[in-house]
Amino acid sequence: MPRYALYFAPPGGSLLWTTGVRWLGRDPESREIVAPPTVHGLSPGRQRQVTESPRRYGWHATLKAPFTLAEGFSPADLLAEVERFCARRETFPLPPLRVGAIEGFLALVPAQLANVLEELAAQCVEFFDALRAPLSADDRSRRDPSVLSQRQREHFERWGYPYVMDEFRFHLTLTERLSAADGAVLQPWLERYFADALAERVTVNGVAVFEEPAPGAAFRLMQRVGFGG
Repeated sequence: MPRYALYFAPPGGSLLWTTGVRWLGRDPESREIVAPPTVHGLSPGRQRQVTESPRRYGWHATLKAPFTLAEGFSPADLLAEVERFCARRETFPLPPLRVGAIEGFLALVPAQLANVLEELAAQCVEFFDALRAPLSADDRSRRDPSVLSQRQREHFERWGYPYVMDEFRFHLTLTERLSAADGAVLQPWLERYFADALAERVTVNGVAVFEEPAPGAAFRLMQRVGFGG
């Protein structure tokens, strides 16, 4: 069965969008394969390995993690609810971002406190939870409870994903978990590569609906839904 996710995707014409899409090597909106940049000190094969999962999920920051629709709801129902959610919200500036490490992988993360992003994600988690099917055996098999805190396990049971609410960290994922050697090469390289994109003023102007059409398939951007204000 397909799964759906609600993401922040940088505006389509922005440097943040095009630079990230090129880094991962796939455009989830046009569904084109893109030639990635050359990283000196990293073989093309290794570069493809360290971007494998981020490439499959598409260039984004998670607001509501992938979920299966509950019985009785269709993709059209989901899109209608996203339109209703977005109509009540106003565009706001994306806080400054930087390249940072999170538990061994590299991502673009806020350079300062970003309560507005945390609030948006929490609102998405709550608002769309009625459309989410209960956790399945497959959902549970993806998650190793031994690596989760008690609070994260509680969130997983309540919301279907452990890293929400007080455990949420806004980020646009750049890599898999890295060895120290790969991280030493990639972090300064990515800081240079994203410098112009991170200097650009970007707005959070809506929510992007992504779809995983079949288990293990690449996520694709179905629709961008703009905020009402």
